[in-house]
Amino acid sequence: MAHALSRPLSPARRRLLRSLPLGLFPFGAAWASQREQQPEQPAYALYDQPKYPPGFAYFDYVNPQAPVGGSLVLTPSTVGGSFDKLNPFTLKGNAAPGLNTLVFETLMTASWDEPNTVYGLLADDISVAADGLSVLFHLNPLARFSNGDTVTAHDVAYSYNTLISSAAAPQFASIYADVADVAAVDKRQVRFTFKRRNHELPILLASLPVFSPKWAGQRAFNEVIDTPIASGPYRIARTSQQRDITYARRADYWGWHLPTRRGQFNFSEVSYKLYLDGTARLEAFKAGEYDLLQEFIARNWARQYRGPKFDSGALKKLELPNHNPAGFQGFVVNLRRPQFQDVRVRQALALALDFQWLNRMLFYGAYKRIEGYFANSPFDAHGAPGPDELALLEPLRAQLPPEVFGVLPRMPSTAPPNSLRGNLLKARALLEQAGWHWRDGALRNAKGQALVIDYLDSQGSISRIISVYSQALQRLGITLNYRLVDFALYQQRMDTFDFDMTTIRYGGSTSPGNELFDRFGSRAASVQGSDNVWGLRDPAVDALIERVVAATSMQALQTACRALDRVLVCGWYSVPQWYSDTFRVAIAAHKFSWPKTLPLYYQPEGWAVQCWWADAKPASGAPT
Repeated sequence: MAHALSRPLSPARRRLLRSLPLGLFPFGAAWASQREQQPEQPAYALYDQPKYPPGFAYFDYVNPQAPVGGSLVLTPSTVGGSFDKLNPFTLKGNAAPGLNTLVFETLMTASWDEPNTVYGLLADDISVAADGLSVLFHLNPLARFSNGDTVTAHDVAYSYNTLISSAAAPQFASIYADVADVAAVDKRQVRFTFKRRNHELPILLASLPVFSPKWAGQRAFNEVIDTPIASGPYRIARTSQQRDITYARRADYWGWHLPTRRGQFNFSEVSYKLYLDGTARLEAFKAGEYDLLQEFIARNWARQYRGPKFDSGALKKLELPNHNPAGFQGFVVNLRRPQFQDVRVRQALALALDFQWLNRMLFYGAYKRIEGYFANSPFDAHGAPGPDELALLEPLRAQLPPEVFGVLPRMPSTAPPNSLRGNLLKARALLEQAGWHWRDGALRNAKGQALVIDYLDSQGSISRIISVYSQALQRLGITLNYRLVDFALYQQRMDTFDFDMTTIRYGGSTSPGNELFDRFGSRAASVQGSDNVWGLRDPAVDALIERVVAATSMQALQTACRALDRVLVCGWYSVPQWYSDTFRVAIAAHKFSWPKTLPLYYQPEGWAVQCWWADAKPASGAPT
């Protein structure tokens, strides 16, 4: 199903679905002499060895002989009907789609067929100090901005300092909170020093987007909305009425020879068209206005992707395997509102959702239930905590509810022998224990205030589900009002936490880490625009996030994430929804081809942009 607000990853991590270490050398002259003997494009893998050795030619999931040319026209699935800026790093306004992938580049870039690994891009070498308190990047001497200027260490330092300032979105300052300083050692080397050991920081800094100081000039960064000066493989060719944008492939792009770029970005032009709503978007696709559409609503996929062009083969439906961690999607409540302070109220809200009926009657059985905050990954908690989790949880026992130390509660089910009626009876008992009683036609507290919830939405596709959910809540005496607003107002209200309930989706990661501070950390609860939309302030959660970030092995990371997941689930801060283990994608047929090898971790739009090529013959790659 489509969601009201999608936050795939914080901006600093968005381009690393999985992140990155290999050569770890000491600093100084000895490191410099060693570096001269190393091949370019070293890798940095967080826990295991990188798949690709030094000097590799290209990624396995690309075609290095792919022809260049043609065009690809897309539409974003989560952007509003228009954009008003070309700066994706500031808080206010809506940035044009495609900027992060096509125009901006990071120091290193991820591999899509292995977790937690990156390879050289703007930086051709990386060195983590033996004490773990600093990292040094060496920049590729060939790296150039679109205006022809060399990318220098000073540009990297400028980009970092700009992004953590108050002029940029607050996620960056949160994610890089453990960075003490950045310094340009010389023109090619930039060093970041840390306040403390943080195993993930080299990865996060490798994902730092870099741009030229000339882009802003003398202006404040949050006033910069015009064409960026960056180093990516495309430039902005034209825009139309802030509804369409076209990117042109740069013949003068500095990195076409890199192993991490070979066989990628093969289209001469990539365009995005924006539509006001899902119905207009789908009808435009059927009319041939763009080439690829990812569908999030199972009902639409089953009933609306049909017609003459599908019958003739001009349009084609694909169901692609999805191995990505599902992350989290669910109804979330704003703990800043008094009616949600009691955990028993929040649990009652979960008991009122009949997922089994929704999946059977509205979703065509297409979804699996999300039980926690790390769905479809090795980080989700289940059963009773083992000795490793208990070692993290026991010191926090006084701050945690007893349920954390027992068998983890599953999301309420209506599958036999359970029923919605039975769940609602349990919910009513919880609400009465919390001081909410039926009186004068509504559920009221001791002050006589009715329990009323405003659900905030910007897309409308969830209205069918809200209708069913509100009927169940009404049986408890709870009024759920559906408020549909335009995307700009929705974004503004979410940034200022002016809502009762909404739907949020956070994309999963193969290496959860610092982004959790921004998502669940106490400090982020009061920072407008942060991902902590719940307003969650819990010292135990903060302590467990610290253990996640401090993990130095995959086993330790899994243990810490499971302990955190257990605490969050037992807090009933959300009503988890559902996910799909396939991507539903419709494409314009007989226009494109793709490599035979499908990457393990990918998103359909990004895969098309980076790995497809124009070809009038029928596609002959892995998915069919």
